[in-house]
Amino acid sequence: MALDVIVVMDPIGSIKIAKDTTFAMLLEAQRRGHRLHYVRPGGLAVRDGRAVAVAAPLRVREDPAGWHELGRFAELAFGPGQVVLMRKDPPVDAEYLYDTQILDLARLAGAQVVNDPRGLRDFNEKLAAMLFPQCCPPTRISRDPAELKAFAIEHGKVVLKPLDGMGGRSIFLSQPGDPNLNVILETLTGGGRRLALAQRYIPEIVHGDKRILLIDGEPVEYCLARIPQGDEFRGNLAAGGRGEGRPLSERDRWIAAQVGPEMRRRGMRFVGLDVIGDWLTEVNVTSPTCVRELDAQFGINIAGRLFDAIEAGPPA
Repeated sequence: MALDVIVVMDPIGSIKIAKDTTFAMLLEAQRRGHRLHYVRPGGLAVRDGRAVAVAAPLRVREDPAGWHELGRFAELAFGPGQVVLMRKDPPVDAEYLYDTQILDLARLAGAQVVNDPRGLRDFNEKLAAMLFPQCCPPTRISRDPAELKAFAIEHGKVVLKPLDGMGGRSIFLSQPGDPNLNVILETLTGGGRRLALAQRYIPEIVHGDKRILLIDGEPVEYCLARIPQGDEFRGNLAAGGRGEGRPLSERDRWIAAQVGPEMRRRGMRFVGLDVIGDWLTEVNVTSPTCVRELDAQFGINIAGRLFDAIEAGPPA
């Protein structure tokens, strides 16, 4: 049965289709005969207690010179027979949270929302990893610069970052005797007003920050290791990292088995785990990426597996 696939995303005209996971999902949905609808940025609303969107019919094609065509925008009410792909990138700010509340109304009206808006609110991508302490390196999360500094002194070489960043932004590496440590912590915490994360440095980052994808809690058999380049310590592709596909290790599969059932239980149908060496560092639920790179390197179709799951309906 053809579905109406409604995508909430950042402006489609500015994406890089060779690397865009949402675009891969849209191509697959269209290939299967589903009808695509693009929600205008900021286009979610509530009318008389019912979730609606300002949306336009969408066609996509694998053409970097022109990858999308939009029809006329009009109001569309959410309900049965629809799949909503919530793929808007962070920041998870107040407006993002309001959109998830609107999508809760869409879910209650009968639409499948991927990922579940309740989980999008509940799971900060750094804090979510802390649900699985057996998988994580030593970590401290605090607003207190003195507490974070004590952790840094204890572990010597640490990574420091905010809880709301993405793409490697505002991540710092501090080593013993770092004269900038105090100002880094003052900046990240806003002088003690914001939570920040300190984590023991994992030297295996030189071999890559692995992205492991889960579909309904089950891992794709390959991960993308994002390898730092030059004098950069961050592996994020947005920070210039090089993506190299690899089969999952036994430890990768163990981590996925620890995290996957809870993600499935909470309606997180498409999740990206960040793993450095043997350690889980983040659980990405908002707009996980790396599908296009893995598909190209291994001749697989990850979006196809996701839509197999979507078409089967929410997991029991």
